[in-house]
Amino acid sequence: MSETQHHKLIILGSGPAGYTAAVYAARANLQPVIITGLAQGGQLMTTTEVDNWPADAEGVQGPELMARFLAHAERFGTEIIFDHIQEADLQTRPFVLKGDMGTYTCDALIIATGASAKYLGIKGEEVFAGKGVSACATCDGFFYKKQDVAVVGGGNTAVEEALYLANIANTVTLIHRRDSFRAEKIMVDKLMQRVEEGKIILKLNATLDDILGDDSGVNGARLKYNDGHTEDIAVNGVFIAIGHKPNTDLFKGQLDMDETGYLITQGGTGDNVGLTNIEGVWAAGDVKDHTYRQAITSAASGCQAALDAERWLDRQH
Repeated sequence: MSETQHHKLIILGSGPAGYTAAVYAARANLQPVIITGLAQGGQLMTTTEVDNWPADAEGVQGPELMARFLAHAERFGTEIIFDHIQEADLQTRPFVLKGDMGTYTCDALIIATGASAKYLGIKGEEVFAGKGVSACATCDGFFYKKQDVAVVGGGNTAVEEALYLANIANTVTLIHRRDSFRAEKIMVDKLMQRVEEGKIILKLNATLDDILGDDSGVNGARLKYNDGHTEDIAVNGVFIAIGHKPNTDLFKGQLDMDETGYLITQGGTGDNVGLTNIEGVWAAGDVKDHTYRQAITSAASGCQAALDAERWLDRQH
């Protein structure tokens, strides 16, 4: 364990929110430090084509986009530390963060640790990750134009994904382990309308048992019904839509969060859009946003957090 390092501003997380916060903070001479976490680059590292990043008219690969984010942050002198924080004490001043490689203290903290898509844990999810298996229809749906796809889940996320994909794909098969949906009634009404139109096919009382495919990617899904029988369906894409889990376990008992773990921020104006319940600590990106979950909205909130942190630090002197 190295000796404690003190920094004016530490940014936890290295996705679009974290890197954007670093660009703005570095340009304000705050000498920010990014502690990357285990998954450097965030969820975009597992996304192949990113076709909705503004000004990339031809699209860009997720890892390539994140490499550019990193280069941009480093261009202005951001220090990148490859570590994973295990403990945080936000009750003391300065704040204390304990990682695998060292202990860090800071005057201001931006939390951009993101959220992780929940997966079922079946083998095919790993085998075909980025080759037909996705957890984000708005990210990857475009690549399944006029093709047959499946969505797994029964809550708002799954129904939203199915409705979105119904406008792009040939057919969408919605696989749900129960015979009724947890989604809001208005969403279920819209779903049933698309079912009547033949755009969405319901497979109820069923779970996804396996994902089928070859070297070129996914070509089918195996369903297992509650009565034990199985059925193979032909699909080119499988969207796992059983929700996201924000990476906030580290802050339980210290920062206000909702019942699913998303950080609650003040959300107003005047330096507190991303401010948590602890002064000097901001949240940015998917760690506080379960609605939009896009690279562009994460980057925007990283910008806000950095500008707010700059103004707040300036007032401390």
